[in-house]
Amino acid sequence: MKKPVPLLTALLAGLVLSGCGASASPAGTAGQPEKLELRYQGSANTVTLPELAEDLGYFGPVKLKWVGNTISGPQDIQSAATDQTDFGGAFTGAVVKLVEAGAPIKAVVNYYGSDEKTFLGFYVKDDSPIRTPRDLIGKKVGVNTVGANLEAALDTWLKRSGLSDAEIDQVQLVVLPPINTEQALRNGQIDVAALNGVLQDRAVAAGGVRPIVKDVEAFGPYNGGPYVLRTDFIKKYPGTTKVFVSGVARAIEWERTTPREEVIARFTKIIQNRGRNENTETLKYWKSVGITKGGLISDNDYTLWAGWLKQSGFIKNDQVDLKKLYTNEFNPYREGGGA
Repeated sequence: MKKPVPLLTALLAGLVLSGCGASASPAGTAGQPEKLELRYQGSANTVTLPELAEDLGYFGPVKLKWVGNTISGPQDIQSAATDQTDFGGAFTGAVVKLVEAGAPIKAVVNYYGSDEKTFLGFYVKDDSPIRTPRDLIGKKVGVNTVGANLEAALDTWLKRSGLSDAEIDQVQLVVLPPINTEQALRNGQIDVAALNGVLQDRAVAAGGVRPIVKDVEAFGPYNGGPYVLRTDFIKKYPGTTKVFVSGVARAIEWERTTPREEVIARFTKIIQNRGRNENTETLKYWKSVGITKGGLISDNDYTLWAGWLKQSGFIKNDQVDLKKLYTNEFNPYREGGGA
C-alpha cells in the first residue's frame, strides 16, 4: 500500500507567506476576541460544526469566511498550517504526521468520531466473494485520500487480523471523490468502498451492498479527528481561540441533545441560506455527532494509531509528545471548565 510523503515544500512556502490573513481588531480586554473573521474550508452539502456554531450565535461577533470546500482532512490542516485558512480539521493521525514534520499547529477540539450510529464502513457488493480480511489482498479499495483515517483504520484492522506488512501492501488504495465512491463500487471499478456519513447511509438505503467491517466494531467508539489552529494564532489571539473552541464545543452538545428532526431542519436552513447551489437531500440520513462530550481530546485519541504511525514511518517509536499535539485549555467542558 503506497504511503504518502509529507508536503514539506508546500508547507514551508506557506509559512514564508504567513501573516497574509484577514486583519484583526485591536485587542480588547482579556478573554474578548481579538480577531473577528475566521477563514475556513467547508464541505459540500454538509454543515460543519463551526458553521452550526455561527448560526446558533455561539461565536458572538466572530464571523466565518468561506474560502472553498475540501474533501481531504490532510489538505485542510495543511491549509491551516500554511496560513491559507485559520483552522482546519483532520484525522488525529494526520495531525501527528504534520506536527512531526514540523508544522506549527495544535489540536484544540475534536469534531468527528465513530459511535454505534455514525461510523466508517468498508462496503462490497452483495455478490462479492470478499468476506474476510485476507480476501482483500490484491483488491482495490476506494478512499477519499491516503494517509488519513480510512487508511489507518483499514491497515490497523488488517494487522490485527493477522496479515503481514507485505500482504497489507498488496491492498491497493484508489483515491476517489467521496461523492463518486459508491458508484465506482457498483460499476466494478473498485472492489471495496470506504464510506461514512450520509454517503454511507444513502448507499445502504439504495441496497445491493454489505459491510465487511465497521471501524466501531473493530476499535469501539472513538474520536476520529480534531480541529487545529496554528500555535502563533493561539498565542496572538487567545480570546478568539476561546470563542472558536467554546462555540464548537457548545454546537456539539446542541447536536447531542436536540431532537434529530430539529437538527436536520437547522442544517437544511443553513445550506439553503448560504446559496452555494447544494443538495439537501442527504441530510435526512444524519444520525449523530459521534464524539465525546464537548469534543474533549484525550491521549487515547492518538495512542490508538501509534502502531500504524510507526509502521508507516511517520513516527520513530510508539511514543508521541502528546503535550505538543493538543490542548483542552480553551474547552468549557474540561474538568473545572465551568460549562
